[in-house]
Amino acid sequence: MFLSAIVWNVDPEIFRIGSFAVRWYGLLFALGFVFGYIIMGRIFKKEHIPPKMLDTLTTYMVVGTVVGARLGHCLFYEPEFYLSHPLKILMIWEGGLASHGAAIGILLALYFFTKKSKKSYLWIVDRIVIVVALAGFFIRTGNLMNSEIYGVQTDLPWGFIFERWGETVPKHPTQIYEGLSYLLIFVFLYTLYNKRYKTLKDGFLTGFFMSVLFGVRFLVEFIKEPQVGFEADMMLNMGQLLSIPLIITGIILMVFSKKKS
Repeated sequence: MFLSAIVWNVDPEIFRIGSFAVRWYGLLFALGFVFGYIIMGRIFKKEHIPPKMLDTLTTYMVVGTVVGARLGHCLFYEPEFYLSHPLKILMIWEGGLASHGAAIGILLALYFFTKKSKKSYLWIVDRIVIVVALAGFFIRTGNLMNSEIYGVQTDLPWGFIFERWGETVPKHPTQIYEGLSYLLIFVFLYTLYNKRYKTLKDGFLTGFFMSVLFGVRFLVEFIKEPQVGFEADMMLNMGQLLSIPLIITGIILMVFSKKKS
């Protein structure tokens, strides 16, 4: 019955020396920042922004992403455990990052960054979402290498049997569904920016990013396995509930940006 399924049992570690290990997830997470830095460098050069500002922006982005993603997971998905063991929040190497928390962390970090720059908040967010979409592709690829955040059982020929967690039937590779969607969003945003960056109204790229990316996330959640126990009996899981306000905000931003045209 499952002859066409893909058996997946990739080692999450690339190599290990003693207690030190380099993992696929960490490497791909870092690549998201590396490529983001390169692309933002091109954007800043195109718009004659001093390179020094990019270094400052990168610092804010790294802190906002990591802190936001970690706190998002701890407070949205396992609040009872982490509030009872607050020091565990600092142990990021044990795993546990949430994209919704990262989104909030990035938005806050950019707010503080604009206090040091002469650019408007929506101007900088419009450009950051381009590289965030690409980073999302790398992160979901890292989830695939970790054999985590996969979907429910499927009979489709591209189903994955995630042997690392003892699965014996094919599951939806939702990491791939999301990752490829994020990559397409990145291509669209970057192409549109390069063609129309002089005439695009502030907020449109951000609105498109938020409504489409979290719209994809909302839909894919229907075929995902619950990430935590309390989601099992929920009509909409935590990821979907957190996506709804972001989708609505994105639509509002696009509508208002069009009215400025």
